Amino acid sequence: MVVSAGLALLVAGGAVLAQTTSDTATEAEGDAVVPFALPKSGPFAPSEINIENDQAITDWFRSAHANAAAEAFSHWDDEGAINAACATCHSGEGFRDFHGLDGTEAGVVDGTIDVGGVVDCGTCHNAGLAEISEVTFPSGLVHPVQGVEASCLTCHQGRSAGVDVKEAIADLPTDEPNPELRFINPHYATAAATWLGGYGAAGYHYDGQDYSGRFFHARPVASCNSCHEPHTLEVEFEPCLTCHQANSPEDIRIARQSYDGSGDTSVGIRSDIMANADTLLEMIEAYTNDVAGAPVIYDGTRYPYFFADANGDAAIDMADGKPVAYNSWTPRSLRAAFNWKLVTADPGNYAHNPQYSLELLYDTIEDLSAPLGIDMEELDLLR
Repeated sequence: MVVSAGLALLVAGGAVLAQTTSDTATEAEGDAVVPFALPKSGPFAPSEINIENDQAITDWFRSAHANAAAEAFSHWDDEGAINAACATCHSGEGFRDFHGLDGTEAGVVDGTIDVGGVVDCGTCHNAGLAEISEVTFPSGLVHPVQGVEASCLTCHQGRSAGVDVKEAIADLPTDEPNPELRFINPHYATAAATWLGGYGAAGYHYDGQDYSGRFFHARPVASCNSCHEPHTLEVEFEPCLTCHQANSPEDIRIARQSYDGSGDTSVGIRSDIMANADTLLEMIEAYTNDVAGAPVIYDGTRYPYFFADANGDAAIDMADGKPVAYNSWTPRSLRAAFNWKLVTADPGNYAHNPQYSLELLYDTIEDLSAPLGIDMEELDLLR
């Protein structure tokens, strides 16, 4: 290759490949050489490189949706494939398969999906999303959706609902341990389930109680993408300041009354929700010990989270080197644990639907209070 004054001559075996006006290469041995101009080469300064959507790509790459090393995406690495039941939300390829965006049948994943995928660009930027008009929730609710909302509501609805708990405990003695019962996990990051409230029926609903429906926040912040920057996933707090005087989303309070019995209304409603959640977990532990006669220990770092402590030594029972899952659930404790896990599985419950979260916690605490001999008036909680 000979380069002169920015021009390059391509020579091979005595023949010269020249660019013609018809864009076809011709071989001309001995003919006059036609120079071919190469584009300017580097090095380039980063500021001179222009990549379309580079900021959006950078933001996404740094987000949880792109973290391939996270448990949400690496859990199946040892197996080498993601099972169909999980692939919908733990792989962009699985999501497209489930919704038929890849040309396959919609509503089912056609087998295992290779590991290594994340919530990629094609999960949310796919023309086919416009054709998805509804999403079915674990409760059986069929909810209408538009555009990218289908992505959010498909994967943040959880895997189980209160109806699953009702079915599991139907006709069983309320306070009698049943070794056939197993913890029912609502799953993780259940924002969409919380958001739809009683309308979505994600929680275990106690007979005779009414529950707040979908949380209709004032526009324009009334959808997932109007609160969360879609690529960083961070909450955009500035619009909140239009109506709320607070230093952070967690500090926003929706009522001038205390729900947790503390009387402190200077803190955000999140504080009330988490205080009542703590109270409920303590009552679940007290109930399993004092009423069911089989203590339980909660460990949020490993599945299925609730473990046996048969000898009451405050240490998880072990068998063959593995922790023993709790297997002395009563209908009352199982529904309580489900509601507690559902509320706490959504770290944004205070924004997605604070009233529904408070109602589930209150009703569950009230349900446990009777066998524990606790006076609800003394707790001074509000529903």
